[in-house]
Amino acid sequence: MTPKPLLKYLLALSCSLPLFTSAQINPKLTSYVNPFIGTGAVKGSLSGNNYPGATVPFGMVQLSPDTRDEPEWDAACGYDHNDNFIAGFSHTHLSGTGAPDLFDILFMPYTGDEKTRAGNAQQAGSGYGSRFSHDHESARAGYYQVKLDDYGINVELTATEHAGFHKYTFPKNSQGRVVIDLNHSTKKPNFGCHVIAAQFHMVNDHAIEGFRVITGWAKLRKVYFYTEFNKPVKSNDLIDGGTQYFDQKLLNGTDLRAVLNFNTGDGSPLLAKVGLSTVSTQNAKLNLVTEIPGWDFNQTVAQANAKWETELDKIKVEGTEQQKQIFYTALYHTCIQPNNYADVNGDYTAIDYTVHNSKAGFYSTFSLWDTYRAANPLYTLIQPQRTAGFVNSMLSQYQAYGYLPIWQLWGQENYCMIGNHAIPVIVDAALKGIPGFDIRKAYEAVKNSSTTDHPGSPFKAWEKYHYMPENVLTQSVSVTLEMAYDDWCVAQLAKKLNKTADYAHFMERSQYFKNLYDTQSGFFRAKNNDGKWLSPFNPLQYGGNGGNPYTEGNAWQYYWYVPQDVKGLIALTGGDSKFTAKLDTFFTLDSKPGEVNGNASGFIGQYAHGNEPSHHITYLYNYAGQPWKTQYYVAKICRELYNTSSSGYAGNEDCGQMSAWYVFSAMGFYPVNPASSVYVIGTPVMRKVVMQLPLNKKFTVLAPNSSADNIYIQSAKLNGKAYTHTFITQQDITSGGTLEFVMGPKPNEHWGVALADRPVK
Repeated sequence: MTPKPLLKYLLALSCSLPLFTSAQINPKLTSYVNPFIGTGAVKGSLSGNNYPGATVPFGMVQLSPDTRDEPEWDAACGYDHNDNFIAGFSHTHLSGTGAPDLFDILFMPYTGDEKTRAGNAQQAGSGYGSRFSHDHESARAGYYQVKLDDYGINVELTATEHAGFHKYTFPKNSQGRVVIDLNHSTKKPNFGCHVIAAQFHMVNDHAIEGFRVITGWAKLRKVYFYTEFNKPVKSNDLIDGGTQYFDQKLLNGTDLRAVLNFNTGDGSPLLAKVGLSTVSTQNAKLNLVTEIPGWDFNQTVAQANAKWETELDKIKVEGTEQQKQIFYTALYHTCIQPNNYADVNGDYTAIDYTVHNSKAGFYSTFSLWDTYRAANPLYTLIQPQRTAGFVNSMLSQYQAYGYLPIWQLWGQENYCMIGNHAIPVIVDAALKGIPGFDIRKAYEAVKNSSTTDHPGSPFKAWEKYHYMPENVLTQSVSVTLEMAYDDWCVAQLAKKLNKTADYAHFMERSQYFKNLYDTQSGFFRAKNNDGKWLSPFNPLQYGGNGGNPYTEGNAWQYYWYVPQDVKGLIALTGGDSKFTAKLDTFFTLDSKPGEVNGNASGFIGQYAHGNEPSHHITYLYNYAGQPWKTQYYVAKICRELYNTSSSGYAGNEDCGQMSAWYVFSAMGFYPVNPASSVYVIGTPVMRKVVMQLPLNKKFTVLAPNSSADNIYIQSAKLNGKAYTHTFITQQDITSGGTLEFVMGPKPNEHWGVALADRPVK
């Protein structure tokens, strides 16, 4: 029994202590997402090319500020953290790509009469835009906010799958206006960009709809919109180029802007809801009224945040606050795309420009040269249902177009990059038993896409020469290496389906990489169709995207691209010791000629983490019996080449690939061969990882003494039993269980070195 004086003291003490809610004890995972990570470079680096605006997982709409009137390569997402000017807020963006496009249906609020507006525009340097400060800007998952300094307007944005929701708080006693710009795009005429047709239609005094047909990196895109306001439009000024039409209800043209005037003097917010569609304004309206039926902005913010919480909850981690911020922002970035651009009724505009319907949705934005390496294998673990949707969407292109996507954007093929990397994505899903698609149709698609000539893939030459000649197709060494890998993937699916002859043929093709190996130089080199080596040869010289045998890299970086046969590559190199010695040189050779490609950054010797060809290389030491060196370099990259600043990525984030590398590596393993169902162990960054899997199973990784110093694996257990393999399998993970590491500050050169412990694929 507690004495009464003591009881009174304890009660008084309890009242004086701060109250800790369950949210404070277990903060939402979305609280660790920082959308500003990777939005702006520092000198000498790339940043990620990410935008900070509002979106929901895999949604069609990405409502974000554009800090350029005509975004170009250096701000392909539309936003650069180093800028202090906002041109407006457009509804579609690309996440971390190396090329710009979209920027559809730009909105920009402003105040004052036309004379005042013109003065502000001249002062700001462009258009209807405004200066801003990062001191008055914020963002979180599903929400963005900024104050426009030139107008004193506070802008808040959120989104649903197919709609954007704007909230503008104007200064009291101000004349509020909103510009809608249908000509805003990447710099014209890059990629042949121009608006083919556009239209405004004033539906009533609270609604406006329209469309634009535009061509650019993605050819001939149709974008329809329907907008509702919570306040009546007092008057409008529709503009085509330099011609103005006052209070007109309809306008067609190619350089359209609408200036809408509102009564905002009472200081109450102006709300605008904008639905998008690829099919029609009617469908844009249907999307809008279905997803945002009311006017509760905060409720839509909360719903967007809840959708993100659901996705992030699939992997729970314990680590430092900085590690969790990097991890969950990375996981957030992996779930931005591909984008489901089918309307709520299933309609979408297909690659043949006819309207198709899929109740399961239709996905686009496939940056496959990047994402097949790690992002797509990650989806097979935490997004199996969406993975089936991705595969079915790719198969839809095959049915209508004759071959699988190379780089698909807004439902259209742009042929960007090399290889046929829808193949490993589809084969990986098939081999892992992902349900929801026809495996035999999938095999037909991957086989025919590997035998039918199409832009960037001359298979007749491939079959004739057993390598790609540089004078037949430039970037020939990279093409040879990557097509050989794709062929290995086709062979594996053929084997699963008991297609013996196909298996033998594609396995033979998967070895064509050896035909470009030069024993004298010790590198893969280019030949013309006469079989002679191209000279002079400099393994440090970079290629870009044509005119050179290497794609966004050099001979050093592409030397290691044989993920289907690392054992064979080791043999070509001369065995384990020569292989690891060459890796040592690769990671320490700092010489960089002036031709370094703009995509190459994040250097450790010749390793360039800022671009995808290097991403698997740190893990190759495991194949040759020196896993502690893999542990060293993986820890170094996680620690030094990712951070929480606007320059938080070492290169373009590329639709989730740069982030997926961190997500996997921080958990402790990585898919060197993305279609093998094998994950190569690196070093766990997080003290604890719990991955939520289908059927209520969980896979846990424990490394309780992992730290900046303790980066080396001393021992491991899988499900309580000693484990010395330097890899785990898809089956190990999806069956559920626990992988536990004991970490230390010095290498254990006895763990994982035996032949039986090395990765086999």
